[in-house]
Amino acid sequence: MQQYSSLPERNSQIDTSTKLLISIEQLRADLWLECTLNKLQSRLNDCLLSSCTTEAEIFQIVVNELNSALNADEVAIALFQPHETVGKIAYASESSSRLISNTVKKLQFSLQRAIDIEDLQKLENQQTPNAWRLAEDFGGVASWLIIATELQEPSSESLKAAQVKLTSKLMARSANQCAVALAQLRQIKSSQESCQHLESFNQQLERTNQLKNQFLANTSHEIRTPLSSIIGFTQLLLAQGYDPTRERHQEYLNIIQSSGKHLLALINDILDLSKIEADQLEVQWETVNVPTLCNNVFALLKEKAANKNLNLRLDVDAKITTLVADSLRLKQMLLNLLFNALKFTTTGSVGLKVAVKGEFMYFTVWDTGAGISKEDQTELFQPYFQIANAVTARDEGTGLGLALTRKLVEIHNGWLKVESKVNQGSRFTIVLPLTQKEGHVEEGVETFRRNVSRSDKGNGVNLNITSSSEILLVEDDLPNAKLIKTYLEKLGYQVTWVKNAAEMWQSLTELQPALILMDVYLPDENGLKLVQQLRENQQYKTIPIIAQTAMAMKGDREICLSAGVNGYISKPIDLLLLATLVAKYSKLGHRA
Repeated sequence: MQQYSSLPERNSQIDTSTKLLISIEQLRADLWLECTLNKLQSRLNDCLLSSCTTEAEIFQIVVNELNSALNADEVAIALFQPHETVGKIAYASESSSRLISNTVKKLQFSLQRAIDIEDLQKLENQQTPNAWRLAEDFGGVASWLIIATELQEPSSESLKAAQVKLTSKLMARSANQCAVALAQLRQIKSSQESCQHLESFNQQLERTNQLKNQFLANTSHEIRTPLSSIIGFTQLLLAQGYDPTRERHQEYLNIIQSSGKHLLALINDILDLSKIEADQLEVQWETVNVPTLCNNVFALLKEKAANKNLNLRLDVDAKITTLVADSLRLKQMLLNLLFNALKFTTTGSVGLKVAVKGEFMYFTVWDTGAGISKEDQTELFQPYFQIANAVTARDEGTGLGLALTRKLVEIHNGWLKVESKVNQGSRFTIVLPLTQKEGHVEEGVETFRRNVSRSDKGNGVNLNITSSSEILLVEDDLPNAKLIKTYLEKLGYQVTWVKNAAEMWQSLTELQPALILMDVYLPDENGLKLVQQLRENQQYKTIPIIAQTAMAMKGDREICLSAGVNGYISKPIDLLLLATLVAKYSKLGHRA
């Protein structure tokens, strides 16, 4: 009978038990690794879902979870600012003071301790790493994950081999999880910032729409108010039959004229603001007599102040004489501020104080009115913004006055400041330089019109011109044509009116006018093109031509002059300026 020894069987059982023990240890190590990583990922996910997540929280979670998982081992995170080679231990357990061996020196783990990037690179590149790079581009800061215990490569028979390898693997995968979490945090913050920006933009858009709606409502009201007077009193005159000897009819005409000027001023405010925003506002620099201008401004305020029983006070320093500015715009700025002061004041006084300090002139408009709250002062110079006015029965104006005033002040290289307290009045101060470095006085149509306008009232200017000069009026709009024709004929001119280019050419075969008044927009041709054609024709090239048009933006006058016209006048027609230009150029044409 064959005999079998039991020794090999015992050895087989021992070998089997050892392998089984190693497999169980390996499974336990693998389970430990996955559980640790899952727990870390769960904590990071919870952190990212929190509304107050920061990179500091992510770093601290990684340090705490790894410290807990590794028991005796200590974990830290070092941070390096951009382009720096020495960083600091930024995250570690409070009791951490472990040492890690290195061929160069010992590294001690304690918060805020300095650490060289070269040391971390050596730890990262050794056969069993002790340092792992986390992220290089989160806010420009480089971050490293470090483990304190120096991991030595064990022998293949050691049961700790799996644990050591898994520890290194744990650190590498944890570093990756941390880097991913930091990247996700960056995306979350970017999304939040985008949402906040979008929300802010939507709020601003809604605010703008509200202001524009308010502007349209106020503008509609402001336009309809003078139009109501114009249309209503015109109907009264038509119904009663105009009689120049009746005092009441003269009153009606004065109201119509005043309402028309108010309507024009409203339109000009809107256009001025548009011109400024498009950098198209023309400034006519000149030497302004400040005391005279201020007195003229106050003359326009007297009636309104008297109606409200308010005192007007003007205080101009006796030493003040002149300043370089656009007189029309300076007058506009002061009137805007003074009319606002009158509007918001029920009792007491409204005043203007003018003084010189150094190289600047200070125009301070003050009142004893309702005052302006701090909240409203922040919005005060925004276009279309209006303060809720309990003083008056309704909102007046379009909300453009202060915005326009500040922009005009800035164009003059100055600034505007406000001081106000509720129920204690307000003080608006315009500060302008006494001279403009590149300023100069421009003699043009606008300056000429203003100079004439100043002198026509009260100076007895005689506009009756006895002349038999023939005027050719090219105008397609019946009311405007009727106005110009009637006015010029009353001054003694003979006016032939044509409505389009075809009629103009026909008329020129029958008469030789001393002057042509040319509308720019005609139904069958552009007026400026007609001017060029006239200038190219030997028979008509010397006839003076005045362009009369609604084109009133910056550069429009230059466009007309470059087309070959001699003069330019914008609509609505200033009859005084029209008479002056016609008198000037018709004489030249008559002599020709």
